[in-house]
Amino acid sequence: MSRGDPGAGAGGSPTGSPDRLIAPGDGTGPRSVSRGDPGAGAGGSPTGSPDRLIAPGDGTGPRSESGGRPSHRLPWDLLALLGVLSAFGPLSMDLYLPALPSVEDEFGAGQSAVQLTVSAAAIGLALGQLLVGPLSDRYGRRGPVLIGVGAWAVASALCAVAPDVWTLVAIRLLQGVGGAAGIVLARAIVRDRLDGVAAARAFAVLASIMAAAPVLAPLAGGLLLSLTDWRGIFAALFVIGLCVVGALLWRLPETLPRDHRVPGGLATTLANGRELLGRRSFLTPVLAMGLGFGALFTYISHSAFVLQDGYGLSAQQFSLVFGANGVGIVLAGQFSRVLAGRVRLRTLLRAGLAGQAVGGAVLAAAALGGWSLWVVLPAMFVVTTSTGLVMPNATALGMAEAGRKAGTASALLGVVQFGLGALIAPLGGLGAAGDLLPMALVMLGSTSLGLLAAAALPDRERQAVGAD
Repeated sequence: MSRGDPGAGAGGSPTGSPDRLIAPGDGTGPRSVSRGDPGAGAGGSPTGSPDRLIAPGDGTGPRSESGGRPSHRLPWDLLALLGVLSAFGPLSMDLYLPALPSVEDEFGAGQSAVQLTVSAAAIGLALGQLLVGPLSDRYGRRGPVLIGVGAWAVASALCAVAPDVWTLVAIRLLQGVGGAAGIVLARAIVRDRLDGVAAARAFAVLASIMAAAPVLAPLAGGLLLSLTDWRGIFAALFVIGLCVVGALLWRLPETLPRDHRVPGGLATTLANGRELLGRRSFLTPVLAMGLGFGALFTYISHSAFVLQDGYGLSAQQFSLVFGANGVGIVLAGQFSRVLAGRVRLRTLLRAGLAGQAVGGAVLAAAALGGWSLWVVLPAMFVVTTSTGLVMPNATALGMAEAGRKAGTASALLGVVQFGLGALIAPLGGLGAAGDLLPMALVMLGSTSLGLLAAAALPDRERQAVGAD
């Protein structure tokens, strides 16, 4: 941003903080898109100020729908559609959780076999992101996301007619692979279209949906089970998939032009991944997000046992608490969206991790001191709600480093997020059933490590302008 520009809308920082462009490469610094343009459409500043900047040299900065100038914001309907894609992970895994006992009863399978139907979906989500992200850098975004969501819908329909538990496990793996396309490409599409503060605001919407969906999806699944059986849940997912495919065909343009795609095969993909992970400015926010998400995933996995077995809440009371915490995540994400451009992204990230750590410390003290539920519930609310600050700002900081590799960067971000969550959450159940202390210590430890990762962020933040 030029020194005299006080800030411009969603794309500018009113403070002129280092969140604005630091262009990589040749040392010439950022330049305005058009020095004398009085402003035209989404790409220009109505005042003629150079508030939209691009990196010199490679032309990899975000683009408008037509492939020209970068946009200040996404249309609300396209952003809503990307939000639905971001929720495909929780829709795949968590909507189905209340139906696990019914599946066990119908197939006469053991609990471990039925749990594999959840694990298979999680593995598919991780593998699918590693597959789809790099492919989208090579072939574009629209084709892979249509194929992925279509495959997710077909797999959902096949789950609804699965004849035995092992067939269901296999189909759930395929369903996860297809659903991964929605998660990984929603972030990549935002990165294609937006930069800087505008991208951070869009990521705040997507990340709040992704963080709240695992909390709210089981509640929706429980409501569906009051109307149908577990097969009906998968039938509902099939209908959702068809609707999303139709919306994508109608509304989603190709956001990665051919001349901005990354050629090459597996060797190139691996090299791109190593190069991104070698950047401290990419690795540190990604680790911070994964560790913060680990605290949330620990809460999701163990709070029912702690609050119902340990503190005596009924199932209905627990549902109310679970839902309130989900709403808190959404509100925090919107708060982050409003603050983007006024407060540095790293500051918001660190504030979110600090909130999680403080909440974890209070929970640990409550467990050791035998404190009442009226201390435990607010502390849990702080831990979960603070996730709404962690995820969008860590995503924006990490994706700012992506350049032409947005799909690969998004895949790595998703794999670290789900991978750390899957590794961290089981540690919260090491104690006796209903014991608060292990869950609290895991939350505190995970978020403390996240704070260390956030503290290691480089001093200057780069806007998403083509980090190649």
